[in-house]
Amino acid sequence: MAGQPGLPPAKSRPAHEEASAHHRHPIPVRLIFAGLGLLFMALGVFGIFLPLLPTTPFLLLAAACFARSSRRIHRWLLEQPTFGPILNEWHTHRSMPYRARRTAMLLIALSFGISIAFFVPGWQAKLAMGIGGLLLELWIWRIPSRDAPLRK
Repeated sequence: MAGQPGLPPAKSRPAHEEASAHHRHPIPVRLIFAGLGLLFMALGVFGIFLPLLPTTPFLLLAAACFARSSRRIHRWLLEQPTFGPILNEWHTHRSMPYRARRTAMLLIALSFGISIAFFVPGWQAKLAMGIGGLLLELWIWRIPSRDAPLRK
């Protein structure tokens, strides 16, 4: 059986792509996911250079968007030597590397703390942002790390 144009033959495709070589979503939805994927990927790349912007959550969002919009870009992202290991860790084990998780939590605490202290006016907005930051920290804290040091 010949594969679809742009896709490898069925034998080399992952099992989730073998069932249907066609996208599940209509073109307008795929375009929205592609745009969001590009936005999240750009934020993730900026996060490499800006210490207060976490990289990993944005790359996870980008991979999820590209999985729904472009198999080729999704596959490219998973095969990248820089981003691929973190994304594959999430995709395969639903976990984050310990160092990435710890760094993300530290930078989120710093960025939310600095924003609340110096840039957010009004106690209601500070409270709302503080609660949002705590919820984000709690969500990241509950993600397992397979390479976390053992506690004694």
